[in-house]
Amino acid sequence: MAQTGEKTNGSPGTEPHAAINIPTAQNPAADHGDATVPRAAAIPDTKTQQTSQNRLDEKLRGAGGGQTSIPMGEYNGSEYIGINEAPSPRANHGRKVSVLPLVFLIFYEVSGGPFGVEDSVRAAGPLLALAGFLIFPLIWSVPEALITAEMGTMFPENGGYVVWVSSGLGPFWGFQQGWMKWLSGVIDNALYPVLFLDYLKSGIPALGGGLPRVIAVLALTIVLTYMNYRGLTIVGWVAVLLGIFSILPFIVMGFISIPKMKPERWLVADIHNVNWSLYLNTLFWNLNYWDSISTLAGEVENPKKTLPKALFYALILVVLGYFFPLLTGTGAIPLDRELWTDGYFSDVAKLLGGVWLRWWIQGAAAMSNMGMFVAEMSSDSFQLLGMAERECFLSFSPGDLVMELLS
Repeated sequence: MAQTGEKTNGSPGTEPHAAINIPTAQNPAADHGDATVPRAAAIPDTKTQQTSQNRLDEKLRGAGGGQTSIPMGEYNGSEYIGINEAPSPRANHGRKVSVLPLVFLIFYEVSGGPFGVEDSVRAAGPLLALAGFLIFPLIWSVPEALITAEMGTMFPENGGYVVWVSSGLGPFWGFQQGWMKWLSGVIDNALYPVLFLDYLKSGIPALGGGLPRVIAVLALTIVLTYMNYRGLTIVGWVAVLLGIFSILPFIVMGFISIPKMKPERWLVADIHNVNWSLYLNTLFWNLNYWDSISTLAGEVENPKKTLPKALFYALILVVLGYFFPLLTGTGAIPLDRELWTDGYFSDVAKLLGGVWLRWWIQGAAAMSNMGMFVAEMSSDSFQLLGMAERECFLSFSPGDLVMELLS
């Protein structure tokens, strides 16, 4: 009768595997009282059996039966696989985006420059406006950037937050997250060509309306879309150039304002006359969307190091890009809160430096809209690519939707 036993490969910590001992064949002479003599063909070969066992162990380890630990903070190429989830594709699309282009892509995803922060002064005065752009990043922007860095390095692939939701809640909710965020991005992106022309219409009145404006919007959209089609590397370096052009006039304005600076103007505050809704909305709007860069993590060169580093540098750039123009504007000219509305920085530039600086600020605002357009389009495009690689474009019946909502 066959006997079963357990055999281990001798290595500590390895689970025993079941093995079958081959029975020996009885010699007919045993019926006449002779000793049992096993036939040569039935003698088990210990070396062959050991080799087979080793091959079985290797197969089990290759199938995920064995796990090895790695030091905390290191990445060995392994992928996170949720329950009932297939391994995510890791298609290589030419990961060439380095730190500097990635910093400015994040800059345009989140900020684009100090255009639009003027309402914080109108809502709360200089002191609260300056304090808000120093404190609110610690409350909101830093945690969001840290989450993006952690999840982006855990899932270094295109799709970003869609992949995160799919891994945690399943493909149904990953799809819902994906299409709603994509729809929001497309609607938001449609504004930037229009805003770009709004900055130019004061110098070119024909762009104010009618057929010339329609043609200009279409032409600008086609050119910027083609730029995205040519590749993320081009978009990244264009974002660097546009970012430098958008930030430089505020640096110049800061140096010009030094002789006129009065620090006591920064301390003006009226806590009983604060429009909290406008104030908080302005802070939130200008310090949000750090997770948008995660959708193109698969295009980043060495994302484990590059993505956290780029988020850190971009956070500093965004905060300083808001704080110092506000410091200049509120400290160098007398305060009139009612004048601090969208576009007031161009008036501040004219008062401090003249018409040439005002034109530079307006041109920087126009270029900023172009930068935000290409950055948003890149994020939306690679989100769709990541969803396609993950096969997130699933069809759900109304019954499936009801069951998901009830589960």
